[in-house]
Amino acid sequence: MLGTFLPFYNVNNITYLISEVSPCKESPKSPVVVEIPQAVRDYIQQSKIHMSQTCQYMEAGLSLNAHYVNVSVSRREIARSGKNTNRCLDKELIITGDIDRQKSSMGQSQIFDSLNGKRYNVLFGNAGMGKTTVIKKLCLDWSRDCIPQFDFVFLLDGKQLALTEPVHSLQTLLLSQSSFAPHCADPEGVYAQILAAPKRVLIVFDGFDELRHYEILLQTQKKELVASLQKDSKAQAFTVKQLFSSILQRVLLPGCTLLLATRPRGTASQLLRRADSFLEVCGFTPANVETYVSQYFSDPELRESALDSLKSSSYLNLLCWNPGLCHLVCTALEQCKSEDALPRTLTALCHKVLCLKMEKDRGSTESLLEAEKINTAGPVENTDISNNSPGRRAQKNNRTRPRAVACAASGNQRARKTKGQKKLDEENVCQDTNRTELLSQLCSIAWEGVKSNSSAVPKGRTVSTKLRAFSLRTGLLLSQSLMKRTPSRREEMEGGGEVNNGIEEVEDKENKEKGGNPQTSDEWEDRILLWANPFLQSYMAAVHLSLSRTVTEHSFLQTLPFQMGAKGRRKPQREELELTQRIAAGLLFHNRTELQSLHSYSEAVFRDMVASKQALVMKHLEGLCFGDLNSTQILEACNYVYEASFTHQESGKDTSAKMLTRLALNLPELLTFRGVPLNPPDVFTVQNALRMGGAEGRSFCLDVEDTGIQICGLRSLVALNNINTYRACIADVVTLWEELEKRSDEGLLQGAVSKFKIHPLKATQVCHIEHLERLVSIHTSKRLSDSSDQSNSLLAEGVPAVKELYKLEFELGLENSPLALPKLWDLLPGLHNLQHLE
Repeated sequence: MLGTFLPFYNVNNITYLISEVSPCKESPKSPVVVEIPQAVRDYIQQSKIHMSQTCQYMEAGLSLNAHYVNVSVSRREIARSGKNTNRCLDKELIITGDIDRQKSSMGQSQIFDSLNGKRYNVLFGNAGMGKTTVIKKLCLDWSRDCIPQFDFVFLLDGKQLALTEPVHSLQTLLLSQSSFAPHCADPEGVYAQILAAPKRVLIVFDGFDELRHYEILLQTQKKELVASLQKDSKAQAFTVKQLFSSILQRVLLPGCTLLLATRPRGTASQLLRRADSFLEVCGFTPANVETYVSQYFSDPELRESALDSLKSSSYLNLLCWNPGLCHLVCTALEQCKSEDALPRTLTALCHKVLCLKMEKDRGSTESLLEAEKINTAGPVENTDISNNSPGRRAQKNNRTRPRAVACAASGNQRARKTKGQKKLDEENVCQDTNRTELLSQLCSIAWEGVKSNSSAVPKGRTVSTKLRAFSLRTGLLLSQSLMKRTPSRREEMEGGGEVNNGIEEVEDKENKEKGGNPQTSDEWEDRILLWANPFLQSYMAAVHLSLSRTVTEHSFLQTLPFQMGAKGRRKPQREELELTQRIAAGLLFHNRTELQSLHSYSEAVFRDMVASKQALVMKHLEGLCFGDLNSTQILEACNYVYEASFTHQESGKDTSAKMLTRLALNLPELLTFRGVPLNPPDVFTVQNALRMGGAEGRSFCLDVEDTGIQICGLRSLVALNNINTYRACIADVVTLWEELEKRSDEGLLQGAVSKFKIHPLKATQVCHIEHLERLVSIHTSKRLSDSSDQSNSLLAEGVPAVKELYKLEFELGLENSPLALPKLWDLLPGLHNLQHLE
């Protein structure tokens, strides 16, 4: 190991003099200056040029330069416990309030500046939150010299774990198989430089569908394998899994910086033990949504119409908090002609997008059929004929034919035209039938993927040529090469970054236009099929569950949520399965007329099947004991019922309304979501259930502390008339009060102050004491701020929550206690009624 390069290394200036530490035991007093070989300098510059070209692609033709929205990334802390088994990342993460989350947020350009030498970093976020887009933006920033800490950036794709042949080395993995890697003219020299300065190397892992894949890779390797890897990492005798595992376990390149992208759910004991920092991709703010929509719609009228539509549809607007869903919303808004046609549920949104894809495919297919008909038609009659030609003589004779003969000829021509149109209509019907059958097969594959928690179609799964062409043509699936072919220098100069894009959207239409043939089975051996969108995968899996006769009632019943485990406990659900279950309920109570394109059954058969599964859902929910549900499952129930709450009413009978009413009547009076993240759409569905509860004469005590609820969502819940008391992050509550004061909303402010409770209070973080300190200050001064006027009368008796605080538990640990104790002693005099301090 040759040592670590000092930060004055610069790629743009051609002065690549690097200081390094001597490997000998007796370190010299002055560092040895070594010049980086010219070939390595060229490769670094070439990598940046190549990466700047290949990282532009986002989705559906959008590019980072034109459509990227700079979302924030928030630093998260975990609760360090002594247990090393069965630790789940989403359970270990400390959930902070909205204000504290904003304080810990940073722009993406600040990520590596804030790491302070931390080299094992986890980037997480739920489906659609934009983890891959963030990574591409980081790569693009590196190519523009915005991340000078690293000389090399390599992106490794988890899908390559499917490559099981032991024919790889660390050198080929990084320089040939990593995403966005350009052609390397001097691999030996570049690899030697990587080994010499691992601290100047960033390795990013992406494409892992779940945490357990990392956990498998972090299992202890055999000593013989470790020895072999350390002896000769250039030997092409290892699998991708072995190399990934060795990098993650610090066997290879121990000094490099790692960035691991993943979803937060699942067991992560090994990862939690090794990781230095945890970064969460934050969702879109309202300003981000407006920016994204404005960039998506280039036409000013369409842009204005889309923004107005979002303002008029609360739930659709809140779904845009998720960048992936925001893209689907924009796709739907392109074709919505009126506000009444706007989707009101996640189910309706996904259904709308799928229908648009199907219509587009139908239109392209019809165009191809028309073109083929023209090409295969008989020769067109020559209009440039001499007077003496047989054709001209025939034309003269036609003029002298009787009118009846001419009419008969005209009638024959119309008959041929009608027959041709009839044939075309029959072909379209046949195409629609085939399309429905292909869609049904694709839905079955989607459900298989949800069950196995995978966005990739297994290589062993038989996919017909027609199904593959259909899925790629509609953009529902993408094709990705596992064995990436690194372009030659000439290809790079001629084709830019197209060769190395990694994911291709293949259309038969394009193949035909270019004179090519569909890819053969041999050409598909090194490729895998991936679902292009996680929400559409869950939607199509839900179509299979709810609208397919191949799923029996017994099988369907087993897929319903809130199932009991072996020991009588409710089974935890994965994100993909939750979405599928939620959308399946929405489909069952959707307008059946709109679902005709998703099945080929007769109307009577389809009606009976849907009615039967509707009854199963109703019976299942009626049999639930809501007192046995935990906070996560109650939230899941609110989302589940909401998807079915906008059903198409038939004969004055609204069965889904009964589901909502039953949910509202059975929610516990003390409704707590503590420790469960509440994103904006979640808050909307909870509000929907609570409002129905109010209509049924019910009131609630609400606890949304440690949920990360946004202040705007907190305001919407506190504004409900049937909320007797509420608990939330103190800092967020005080900020809400200040906002209401500025808006002169005296009625809501009075309720927000009087209903707020903090007894009993457990301080587990330093910020809890800081927040309490601020609240006590308001209590003693009887003013929200120095400029407050109206609060004098409202807080004349102080803050009720402070007056009613009788018990304060102090659990900060040895590390944080010295920081918080002085603050606690200062605020104790303001807690006049405090009786217990533990």
